[in-house]
Amino acid sequence: MHADIIIVGAGMVGSTLALALQSSGLEVLVIDGSPLSLEPFAADAPFEARVSALSMASQRVLERLNVWPGIEARRSSAYRDMHVWDGAGTGNIHFSAASVHAETLGHIVENRVVQDALLEQLHESNIGLLGNAKLEQLRRSGNAWLLTLEDDRELRAPLLIAADGANSAVRRLAGCATREWDYLHHAIVTSVRTEKPHQSTAWQRFTDDGPLAFLPLASAQPDQHWSSIVWSAVPAEIERLMALDDQQFCVELGNAFEQRLGKVLHNDRRVAIPLRQRHAKRYVEQGLALIGDAAHSIHPLAGQGVNLGFLDAAVLADVLLHALARGESPADERVLGRYERRRMPHNLAMMAAMEGFERLFQADPLPVRWLRNAGLNWIDDLPEAKALFVRQALGLSGDLPSLAKP
Repeated sequence: MHADIIIVGAGMVGSTLALALQSSGLEVLVIDGSPLSLEPFAADAPFEARVSALSMASQRVLERLNVWPGIEARRSSAYRDMHVWDGAGTGNIHFSAASVHAETLGHIVENRVVQDALLEQLHESNIGLLGNAKLEQLRRSGNAWLLTLEDDRELRAPLLIAADGANSAVRRLAGCATREWDYLHHAIVTSVRTEKPHQSTAWQRFTDDGPLAFLPLASAQPDQHWSSIVWSAVPAEIERLMALDDQQFCVELGNAFEQRLGKVLHNDRRVAIPLRQRHAKRYVEQGLALIGDAAHSIHPLAGQGVNLGFLDAAVLADVLLHALARGESPADERVLGRYERRRMPHNLAMMAAMEGFERLFQADPLPVRWLRNAGLNWIDDLPEAKALFVRQALGLSGDLPSLAKP
């Protein structure tokens, strides 16, 4: 089977790139190890543990690909405010969408909801889809890549896109080098029901063990108040928390969160995830590009991972469409290098910021604690500085791809 472009991975980022290229005239094939079937969505279905904080830039990309209506038809929760505070001190800071005359700071959406809305559009498009396709071997064959699947089927394309996640098989089989380091933290993710409403606010407390975030979820029952949590701590502490029964876990979670939303009344199934940062030394080579988590994975501190991936997809689509308009080969390394030059500095800057932020709040020396608390309170009194942070979180600054521009 032959295509002009093969995208390995039909996750959020790979599907976005495919939809952005659907009118390019290129034959695009998306392959994935899952069946790629679309299941009906029930409004009262339990929340998925993994969620994303979609920025305004990501929303614009999804709106222009006609994916956003599918998300809204399922469920999402807009948040207008963010409260961050130091659990070991007095520092706190409040961010508001109103400070930059925006309606929201973003939307908390379950990954499954985003994925289903994207898959819905893929099924309605002319894009080739191949499910239950697990990549087994990969090699260069002339001017193309030859992919061998687990069931011995062979695929061929001059341009291969790795969108298959943090443990990318394409990246591994192609021999792409990475820089990696372990945060020495794990995170518990789950959905919880609280006594008080979340107030359309994202809450984050920095504890001695690690950050704890409560992210607002939209409930089908107005009298039930649901949030998604990400609780980061050292592995031994995560192991202890995972061993607690639900009642004990809710009590400890409520205490760690200083009861900001009253008692934690219920938690869904908990999932523990090891936290590891990874960055590919190169995003491209001849006929190959890495996007999303295949190129970079960061600390879930600010929920920015998938937003970086959406911008990767949108910028790569810009680069490829521009190359086609100029009569250039999309598989040319010089063409793909334009994508790398636009995205790598931005991704590295975000990764460095998250790394610095995480290290700052894990620092124990008293002078550092005093400085960070004083710094938080100082910035909280500077509207212009906070507005700059808000615009950054909205994803509306820097080199925006055409799909994310106003």
